[in-house]
Amino acid sequence: MIATSTSAAVPSVDLAGRRALAVDPLARLARMLEIRMLEDRILELFAEGLIHGSTHTCQGQEAVAVGIASAALATDWVSCTYRGHGVALALGATPEAVLGEVLGRTCGSAGGLGGSMHLCEPEVGLLPTSAIVGAGLPIAVGAALSASVRGTDQAGIAVFGDGTTNIGAFHEAMNLAAIWRLPVVFVCENNLYGEYSRIDTTTPVQDIADRAASYAMAAKIVDGQDVTAVSAAVADALESARAGAGPTLLEMKTYRYAGHSRGDLGSYRPAGELAEWQTRDPIELYQESLRADSTLRQAGIEIDDVRARVAERIAAAERTVLASPAPQRASMWAHVMAPAVNR
Repeated sequence: MIATSTSAAVPSVDLAGRRALAVDPLARLARMLEIRMLEDRILELFAEGLIHGSTHTCQGQEAVAVGIASAALATDWVSCTYRGHGVALALGATPEAVLGEVLGRTCGSAGGLGGSMHLCEPEVGLLPTSAIVGAGLPIAVGAALSASVRGTDQAGIAVFGDGTTNIGAFHEAMNLAAIWRLPVVFVCENNLYGEYSRIDTTTPVQDIADRAASYAMAAKIVDGQDVTAVSAAVADALESARAGAGPTLLEMKTYRYAGHSRGDLGSYRPAGELAEWQTRDPIELYQESLRADSTLRQAGIEIDDVRARVAERIAAAERTVLASPAPQRASMWAHVMAPAVNR
């Protein structure tokens, strides 16, 4: 695993913020706003020429990431895809650590060596993200196997897109996890598109959750725009996994607002589809629920206040990252080989 090289002066993790997600509704709102604002800024920075290589953002899918983080233990292990900025932030990686990695600066979660598609933050349970579709599922299963062998209460959580369910690694991971009843939860972010291809042109089933039956595995379809529903579903699946009941497949019905990557405008999407999904924006839905149950009034806080604080947090992180140096060329060799161990 890539060791982090973030300077001690720049925070790489926010463990207190991660713990707050489980008990504080306003913390969940702030974290979803943080993900949205940072992803928006990343697209702008790419357009400004400050991001090299590809980048994939997750606007619209914030409820899935925050719901997972609010339900998982800090000791659980999470694998996700190259669209992993939101999951990293939700788990407790700081904006500096995420943006620093995306911009290739030494304050990044992997010292600026991995870039947008290879985030890693072991302290919050984030396993190295992968640019290979489906590669994270066997890794999460391996983490679950490790917990099973060692007798800990840890679980593995694999986060992946709908396109992954047509990859061999998906079926191999599901099969092995089921036959060994491993403590792992498979979370499919079904945003209707595998890269640029709509799901109904690539996948013969309407609901990904149906595929769990092939492995005698529990499954559930979840409204991926509802952070409370996501959190509850993940919590139930994790409880079942820790009790020895084996894995669960959770299909989160969600949508990504941005295109697949970089400058993709999503012109392949049907007219009106994006606007329709935006009427169920996960942040707006959660804000309305907080207003309805008087959470905001009781806290004496306005939505605009929360947004302003998060915006300043993102701006401060950007200033820190842009002031951070790029890694030296020799750094590419720093994590290639493990040091020799005398036995």
